[in-house]
Amino acid sequence: MTAAENTHDWLAEHGDYLYRFALARLRDPHLAEDVVQETMLAAMQGGGHSGKSSARTWLTGILKHKIIDQFRRQQRETSLETPDDIADDAPGMDEFFLDDGHWNEPPQSWGDPGSLMQQDQFLQTLQDCMDKLPKKLAQIFLLRDVHESDNEEICKELEITATNAWVMLYRARMGLRKCLELNWMGGH
Repeated sequence: MTAAENTHDWLAEHGDYLYRFALARLRDPHLAEDVVQETMLAAMQGGGHSGKSSARTWLTGILKHKIIDQFRRQQRETSLETPDDIADDAPGMDEFFLDDGHWNEPPQSWGDPGSLMQQDQFLQTLQDCMDKLPKKLAQIFLLRDVHESDNEEICKELEITATNAWVMLYRARMGLRKCLELNWMGGH
């Protein structure tokens, strides 16, 4: 079987999965299509699938690298927001806490997060909440909590300090928490 035939088979069998995987991380249909195409091209040009893992696992590994490359390209093309710019777009942190440092309103119980993640409505609400975050906050949340990149790698990719990374991640998580409480927990 030729490399082109293999690629056609991989695209037919795994293309939808790879596209959904990329779309969930990039949140842009055109970019998702591009990285899937880059993945297929890299698979075709590479030494081929060794068979040590499934073709889907192998292609997903290539795709993850292409997604990170896309984040890097976006980083080079746009300037990072300063912490002051981020603070203007981020939800106020004071509203979450009393003067003595205790929760103003304790976080609501989310139940079993594993079962919530499998519900389409929750995933759509989460995506809507991610779309409401400032772009850089959404990006750092994806890198840290979805891709599970370590802080050092994130700082290097985004060219920010560790302190700035933690502040941005905290703001992203708090923004998502508040949005999910209003749009998911409040409605269900």
